[in-house]
Amino acid sequence: MPEKRAYITLLGRSAWAVLNTYYAVLVEKSYYPDTIHIFAEKSYAEDLDSIIEGMRALSEEFEFKPEISSTIIEDNDFITAVEKIGEMVKELKKQGCSVAIDITPGRKPLVSAALIPAVKLRLEHIFYLAVKKLEPKPYMMIPIANQQLRDFMEEAARVRE
Repeated sequence: MPEKRAYITLLGRSAWAVLNTYYAVLVEKSYYPDTIHIFAEKSYAEDLDSIIEGMRALSEEFEFKPEISSTIIEDNDFITAVEKIGEMVKELKKQGCSVAIDITPGRKPLVSAALIPAVKLRLEHIFYLAVKKLEPKPYMMIPIANQQLRDFMEEAARVRE
């Protein structure tokens, strides 16, 4: 039986950053998660419903239906974020999941909070969509030359070799 896949993303100022990175991961890495969890800071939580709808639509285009859930964290609450993200990652790992985290859209407190468990618990993927010029547009409308999907865990593994 193939390993279950989990995808964690961090909602900051840009809903497009969440959706575009997810789309890039589907297209470029063929990473189709069974479950998606969105950690959002309270100030940006109003975008959750439209982001979930967008992630569902993108998933359906690739003919799969992940479970999608979310957690709202107070703005700049680094300690709670470390605890909640760490608990989520531990639980997913205990269930035998491969875990990917997208740090692209998160603000620094959430990203920092996510990287601690990601490194400690050796996540399979840390995705980051580097975009030369921030454009609030769908992934396919941004020139490929202006964006690059990176997997920091993959890159770190090459450095260690």
